[in-house]
Amino acid sequence: MAYLAIIGSHKVNGVAELHSDLIKSTIFKDFVAIYGPDKFTNVTNGITPRRWLHQANPRLSELIASKLGGLDYLKDLTLLHKLEAYVDDDDFRTEWMEIKYANKVRLAQHIKATTGLIVNPKALFDIQVKRIHKYKRQQMNIFGVIHRYLTLKGMSAEARKKVLPRVSIFGGKAAPGYWMAKTIIHLINCVAKVVNGDAEIGDRLKVVFLEDYNVSLAEIITYQLK
Repeated sequence: MAYLAIIGSHKVNGVAELHSDLIKSTIFKDFVAIYGPDKFTNVTNGITPRRWLHQANPRLSELIASKLGGLDYLKDLTLLHKLEAYVDDDDFRTEWMEIKYANKVRLAQHIKATTGLIVNPKALFDIQVKRIHKYKRQQMNIFGVIHRYLTLKGMSAEARKKVLPRVSIFGGKAAPGYWMAKTIIHLINCVAKVVNGDAEIGDRLKVVFLEDYNVSLAEIITYQLK
């Protein structure tokens, strides 16, 4: 099937540079000899600002447009450098942070509606959302959460008050037959049960796994980060 796809395609893209080099030097090297190297390209995935900024975060889009004189930046992101002129503008910075906080509130509301957990929108949101896989290192992330939890447990009540509240948020899907990925999800939820149920820790640390990850949920998650 892959051979037929190559024959019928104008270009073949390996996405990551490593993958592009591998397909040309290993599994598809015979096709490189036939069609030449120009048929095989390397174009990394990107995002469209029309969806991920203008549609998903309209308040931020409007703020940017108000400073750049319109929406042309949605077609030419190099225009965003003009925002540097407002880096010391108190009104601009205040509105930017108000938009960010409002988006964090929206995510906190989604978390409460879908999991029942109440999180503090003023806390630091530490987010990792991507396909669950060993090499994506979600397990390293949750090990870090465990370490942070044990560190908090070892502190005095007064010392804990000085720690910045943090919400560790995970999301993503696992392939149906991928046992290790499902085990990682299970671990995250087990840690969340312990941490979130510890009244002594309170808002200093919360752990959330967002189920049914999709593009619409990604809009809610990512736009409190801007």
